[in-house]
Amino acid sequence: MRVFLTGATGLIGSAIVPELINAGHQVLGLARTDAAAQSLIAARAEVHRGNLEDVESLRSGAAQSDGVIHTAFGHDFSKFKENSEIEKHAIEALGAALAGSDRPLIVSTGLALPSPTRPVTEEVDEPAVLPYPRVPEQVARALTSQGVNATVVRLPQVHNTVKQGLITLLVAVAREKGVSAYVAEGLNRWPAAHVLDVARLYRLALEKHEAGARYHAVAEEGVSLRDIAEAIGRGLQVPVVSIAPEEAVAHFGFVGRFAGVDLSASSAITQQRLGWHPTGPGLIEDLNNMRYFEG
Repeated sequence: MRVFLTGATGLIGSAIVPELINAGHQVLGLARTDAAAQSLIAARAEVHRGNLEDVESLRSGAAQSDGVIHTAFGHDFSKFKENSEIEKHAIEALGAALAGSDRPLIVSTGLALPSPTRPVTEEVDEPAVLPYPRVPEQVARALTSQGVNATVVRLPQVHNTVKQGLITLLVAVAREKGVSAYVAEGLNRWPAAHVLDVARLYRLALEKHEAGARYHAVAEEGVSLRDIAEAIGRGLQVPVVSIAPEEAVAHFGFVGRFAGVDLSASSAITQQRLGWHPTGPGLIEDLNNMRYFEG
């Protein structure tokens, strides 16, 4: 298949590129800058210039392809609402280019769904009211009802020894404030998966191209925030402290909305449907192997 990939030079996208190419697929990667284009060429991918705000470029890239994987998103959380609106239009443009065909569209979203009694499964719908919009899943569901072969991949904290999703922000806060914090007893958990395992899941989901499917890219159902904070504390050589729930947003900023919430999730259904079995290093292992004082 010839696959159009947004976010092709990001943490996840840069792992998907070789995963697809080594499996015999071609990759057309969206590139916003010259540096991104050169990175894609070095990875043996084709380059398609554009960005998420250039919907005509997105339609063109999707129209040239046998399938689309969307992993791009705005990283500036101070503009979360604006970025969500941009992503909404971007996904709609990708879907419009694929309408009337069986060509798959795989859309990425976060797995920040509260799990008060047990890990969230693929069958759990998002709550009707959330403190933040989950645009990708909403748009994918609408596109599926319109006949687009749309699939959703829900992402946990995707990690290697350089980046770890929202945990990268926790590292930055700990570095800035001189303490690595968790909320209350720190027993709440976040799911996680190594980036290479996640890249393999995207390939399997693409090849299966099951319309309306929802997959969880989860290797570890939940790693406690206290364990995460302690790993960061060891790496930065700073004290590890507990803070009160009402202090979380002031201390952590945007990520404070989730810092005390249990977000554990299961991937049992995904593993059964796709034959996906994660094997990569765990989150704490990667945090322990980070080079905290380089750069």
